[in-house]
Amino acid sequence: MAAAVVVLAGGLLLSVGAAVTVGPADLSLGTVWLVIADHLGLTSADVPLLRDHIVWELRLPRVLGAAVVGAGLAACGAVMQTVTRNPLADPYLLGVSSGASLGAVAVLVLGLGAGVAALTGGAFAGALAAFAVVVAAAGRRAVLRPTRVVLAGVAVAQLCAALTSFAIIWAADPHATQSITFWLSGSLARADWTALGWATPVLAAAFAVILWHARALNAFAFGEEAAAALGVDVGRVRWLLLVTTALLTAVLVAISGAIGFVGLMLPHAARLFTGPDHRRLLPVVVLAGAIFLIWVDTAARTLFEPRELPVGVLTALLGVPAFVVLLRRREGDA
Repeated sequence: MAAAVVVLAGGLLLSVGAAVTVGPADLSLGTVWLVIADHLGLTSADVPLLRDHIVWELRLPRVLGAAVVGAGLAACGAVMQTVTRNPLADPYLLGVSSGASLGAVAVLVLGLGAGVAALTGGAFAGALAAFAVVVAAAGRRAVLRPTRVVLAGVAVAQLCAALTSFAIIWAADPHATQSITFWLSGSLARADWTALGWATPVLAAAFAVILWHARALNAFAFGEEAAAALGVDVGRVRWLLLVTTALLTAVLVAISGAIGFVGLMLPHAARLFTGPDHRRLLPVVVLAGAIFLIWVDTAARTLFEPRELPVGVLTALLGVPAFVVLLRRREGDA
């Protein structure tokens, strides 16, 4: 399995470089690495200013943003499916995505700002508020039950979706509606170095927490009683993992909007190769999620040039058939 992680890590590096070369401007892989090395202070490269700007300011932040979002969503999906013992769980189960959508729409409709920072801040605040409501509705005496969490998450998501629709209709602004709809469908067009500057440390910290509890996640797969018998503090660990995944999902949704099927599909696909052991599953699913979303976003921004397809639309088009195949394979193994 260590060899698979090394191969995937190498594939991720190659994917980052290759994806940056794809687009209207003709760039070579060598030029991309020269620009990156120059900005990192590793060497001095004589690259035209326009090409340097395209690589460093336009394409590279977006590609890295896709990697961060893909990795984070895949990790959150794997954790949610285990903690809730629900194979259909994904990072948006806690209503975080719908809360982020409502927060972003509120910022635009109320005229609180139209820039990237205002939209991202509104989405993040909405995501945290939605999660707080879910916890308040599902928690009882500091205990979170998976069934209550799922039901509360569904209810809060429906409420936020209804309020979002009301806000869009009330605004009656065609330009704002088009911008909101594109963002709600999932897009990495707003990813920049500022967003990466605070999303990447959150991803690293969240993944460290999740990986540290890999053995506990293995125990959760056998049920609460079995996990407790194996020495896992079920209530504390569940709280910690749910809060960690919710915070990470809030950050990711604030950057990219709701990109579906990544957190649902990739954990199942990775388990076909790694098995259920989270010590092997988590590194593989994180790297696979990063590579997957890099190339899906690359296709979304280039297939219909000069128009751009929301990446969430493309992940759904790819994810539904793939998930049906996975379901049939699991049914055949049962």
